[in-house]
Amino acid sequence: MPFSIRRSTDHATPRTRAVYIALAGFLLLGSWPLHAQLSLRDALREADRAAYGNRIAAGTADAQHAQVLATFKGILPSARFEAGYVRTTDPIAVFGTTLRQRTIAQANFDPRRLNYPSAVGNYQSGIVVEQPLFNTDAWTGRRAAAHAADASRAAQEWTRLSTRADVVRAYYGAVLATERVATLQAASRAAHAHATEADAMVRQGLVTKSDALLAAVRAGQIDAQLADAQGAAATALRQLAILVGRDGSAAADLGLEVHLPSTEHIRAVVAGDTVALSGRTRADIRAATEGVAAARTDVLRARSALLPRLNGFARYDWNSASRLYGGDRSWTVGVMASWNLFSGASEIADIDVTNGRAAATQAAADAARANALLDIEQTRIALGVALTQLDIAERAVTQSAEAHRIVSRKYEGGLASVVELLDAQAVETQSALALSQARWTAIAADAARRLALGVDPAALASLDDTNAVAERDAQRNQ
Repeated sequence: MPFSIRRSTDHATPRTRAVYIALAGFLLLGSWPLHAQLSLRDALREADRAAYGNRIAAGTADAQHAQVLATFKGILPSARFEAGYVRTTDPIAVFGTTLRQRTIAQANFDPRRLNYPSAVGNYQSGIVVEQPLFNTDAWTGRRAAAHAADASRAAQEWTRLSTRADVVRAYYGAVLATERVATLQAASRAAHAHATEADAMVRQGLVTKSDALLAAVRAGQIDAQLADAQGAAATALRQLAILVGRDGSAAADLGLEVHLPSTEHIRAVVAGDTVALSGRTRADIRAATEGVAAARTDVLRARSALLPRLNGFARYDWNSASRLYGGDRSWTVGVMASWNLFSGASEIADIDVTNGRAAATQAAADAARANALLDIEQTRIALGVALTQLDIAERAVTQSAEAHRIVSRKYEGGLASVVELLDAQAVETQSALALSQARWTAIAADAARRLALGVDPAALASLDDTNAVAERDAQRNQ
């Protein structure tokens, strides 16, 4: 009777059935991939969370934002508790302490006792509230710190967008390296097949020994390119791992696409950038503008330090010979005005320093705007060139494949030499590599274009949806 799993499990005991279920589970687990494939979306999310540059920028922005709170010291009230113990024989201190403790008696006015008092101990306690009333430098300092915090947040955003553009380039750079390896592996197999065939034809007297040697040399050249490509692919994976915030040794855990998106899908996502995308105020320009505002306001803060200050205060005090916050309390309320006319020229130096910083910050902002305009123009040109090169590379692949097919037919009919066949194969291989490079260049140019316009490069994650189609296209073209 033929073996049937269904028949055998129908009569199995519960224990045996459990064994079957466990075995099936192990088989399914063994067929499941150990590492999930890393998509561009995954890489971008991971970089947003863990990339080293993003984490540094976030910490810097948080620290700068905290500086805004520090400026409130000259604006908001402050309150504190005071407590201490003093024991003294100083005549004035003894009489004042006794008076504060409300224990003065007629005997305390005895001249000898006044001149040579016994030691007196005092627990001094108090609650003090201070309220700044008019501190111009504190208010202008708060405004300067707020502008600096906004500049830091804008710089953090620019770092995040720049990192995303780098991730797009690095991700598809690693895919390009992987595709290059696959292309050269196929070329190596074909070259070695030609070399083997040439050796056989030498033995048959159909070709000369030099033809076989040349075929072997060409195969070795491709092997050398393959070794270089494999090393470059390993390096590209490590670079991507570090860029997204991983340790470089974790590169082996990255599972990437095997092929770049097809030219049709690249054009669908990329080509519209030259016309459709509109620029917006870039985050680095906002950071520079806020930096100028912070520097100019800091100049006002330095000058405001020359103005008078007005501060109020109030306090409750307790003085007791036995315990803290004991005895009768007393209160004091007052207003204090101060005007610092000269502090050894430090205020003049502060004004000069802030003026210099403001001038430097303004120059940096002007340079940032000029460089932004240059980036916009350069990336527009670069993207147009990349798309043109993509068209040329795609035609070259079709033409070289057809030329290789024709030379192969001629070679099979004895009308072409092995040298011509190897040349045709080499041209086809280089055309395939050039097309891969052109695809990556178009994607990288688009990422740079989006960044130059202040647009999020993460929109290129839509290429993820086309990779499966691209892989089928690549396999069909091989």
